[in-house]
Amino acid sequence: MTTRLYTDEELWELRTLAKRVTNPGARWSEKPAESPTHKQRTFKARASSKEDVEARFLIYERQNLLDVADYSCGIVYLSTGGSRLVLARYNGPSHEHGNINHSPHIHRATETAIRRGRKPESAAEATNRYETLEGALACMIDDFHLSGISATPDHPSLFDGSES
Repeated sequence: MTTRLYTDEELWELRTLAKRVTNPGARWSEKPAESPTHKQRTFKARASSKEDVEARFLIYERQNLLDVADYSCGIVYLSTGGSRLVLARYNGPSHEHGNINHSPHIHRATETAIRRGRKPESAAEATNRYETLEGALACMIDDFHLSGISATPDHPSLFDGSES
């Protein structure tokens, strides 16, 4: 599916909208059911834009059952037309990504990536703000103005809601 061209300004607006999780009791499930390799859960969130248009989002957490360093959480915008846009992914250090050598890293959607026909969130930056899935979720909650769920930061002294 082709992603419509979102400008960096539109991406910023989606990021900064105050979002409320509507199913804070989302449960973990193991996948695949026959021989689980990871567990995941998905939250749903809603926000109202400046134009009072309701926006919908999915927030997911995924953890490999065999490798504690292999985790990801992310936020997906569900457009009114039904397409999905991954706004960000907060990944663990289980793999290399470009010049990021086995460090936690954050992928964010950019206008440039969309314009080039790449995955919107293909760009990534290393971060020292988290080391665990719980810490990654805490960062995402702060970065994307999420309420209705909570998580404990891994490094409260470093946790200031900064970009990296």
